[in-house]
Amino acid sequence: MMVRQRATRTRRTTTTALLAAALAASLAAGCTTSDGPRDDGRGREQSPAPNESGNRQAQGSVLAVKIDNVRAARPHMGLNEADIVYVEQVEAGLSRLMAVYAQKLPKTIGPVRSARESDLELLGQFDRPTLAFSGAQSKLMPLIDKAPLEAEPPGKASDAYFRSPYRRSPHNLYLRPGRLMPSAPGTKALTTGFRFGAAPGGGKAETSRTVRYPAARHTFTWSASQNRWLVAMDGTAATTTDGKQVTASTVVVQYVKVRQSAFHDFLGNYTPYTETVGSGKASVLRNGRAYDDVRWKRPKAADGTTFTTRDGKPMNFQRGQVWVVLAKAP
Repeated sequence: MMVRQRATRTRRTTTTALLAAALAASLAAGCTTSDGPRDDGRGREQSPAPNESGNRQAQGSVLAVKIDNVRAARPHMGLNEADIVYVEQVEAGLSRLMAVYAQKLPKTIGPVRSARESDLELLGQFDRPTLAFSGAQSKLMPLIDKAPLEAEPPGKASDAYFRSPYRRSPHNLYLRPGRLMPSAPGTKALTTGFRFGAAPGGGKAETSRTVRYPAARHTFTWSASQNRWLVAMDGTAATTTDGKQVTASTVVVQYVKVRQSAFHDFLGNYTPYTETVGSGKASVLRNGRAYDDVRWKRPKAADGTTFTTRDGKPMNFQRGQVWVVLAKAP
């Protein structure tokens, strides 16, 4: 019996690895999803980098992509190139990601899923961002059309999207960002209010932190050798389709008000509305330390979000990819 169980687990692991390899080979076509060097330049002023042609949007705005994050949607593509990854709660207590790109545009990003009402408030801190998403509830679409952003769903930019034959719908829609934007706009487009620099004094040594939603959890484990936080989702290490570990230089657990919105899915599950305008507490993880007495503030939707230490000084982030986990305030 034990032998049969081990054999079954082995076959499942092998099958998963083969499918991931096939998916990566079919989608990549030269796509790079490398973790990059420890200090990869994100958080510094850089000139826009050239990218693919055949685009629709003018240079200058960030690209925000709604990314599926249920188990069937993993591993992801293009996640390691994002400057910021927001984690938000959606229906049934699950999580979804919004990846924001300013300095690098990977060849492929996905799988792409639908937008939510609170995305519009979150994106207000950027100057007319481009939002890539796979659709939204019919009553939400007029709000998206009125929002100060460039909406680019498949119905408007069909040539920028494709479906992979190696995954089942709806977890198989992918974006070629180079067909939406001429190039990565650079750090000047990151108008979030984040500050990068030397770590402040204080904090406490931290090796691991888990943030739980009703039906999802995200764990960040410090790796001194990589000088990064290793990301795990629902108890499994997060990787990209080429097997690279997903990591973060800084992790922000931002405690916010989460209320019920006016929208629900076809099963009757109401969409949580995550309020990112206002103020509250936050925990910041960087350099193997946790700063749990941080305050965040965002007076208006058009403002960036500032983070300060207990003595009112700016809370500097480590240069590199920033993960912001939007967690319900206690």
